[in-house]
Amino acid sequence: MRKRSENKPHLQVTAGLVWDGPKILITRRPPGIHMEGFWEFPGGKKEHEENLEQCLRRELMEELGLEVKVREQFARAIHEYEDRIVDLYVFNCDIVSGRATGKESQEIRWVRPEELNKYCFPPPDAAIIKKILGQGRRKD
Repeated sequence: MRKRSENKPHLQVTAGLVWDGPKILITRRPPGIHMEGFWEFPGGKKEHEENLEQCLRRELMEELGLEVKVREQFARAIHEYEDRIVDLYVFNCDIVSGRATGKESQEIRWVRPEELNKYCFPPPDAAIIKKILGQGRRKD
């Protein structure tokens, strides 16, 4: 008998913890996509020809107009949805150039870590938020 999860697409997804002083950037998923209306740390799906860092740099430029330096991996979370498995890789990022703008009409906010629990995030982000709250602002 096959396991349920063997029939599901397995997606590698990156997300960036982009800081501006004590605040972190979050974006709201636009209508018409999976988990629409939920808040998230910006990023996206990895394409076959790129590594995780390239994926995150591309996604942050396409979605927000930000050129970033991808730093160390902060966390990893795997979550199985009814129709897919998401392997989420989260990295600390520094802004090299640009100003965060919702290029895909998504809402963006800069929030303090203690405010993250006021927003509704997808399930894989729960462990990430817990780790952020436990560690506070990343060390430079």
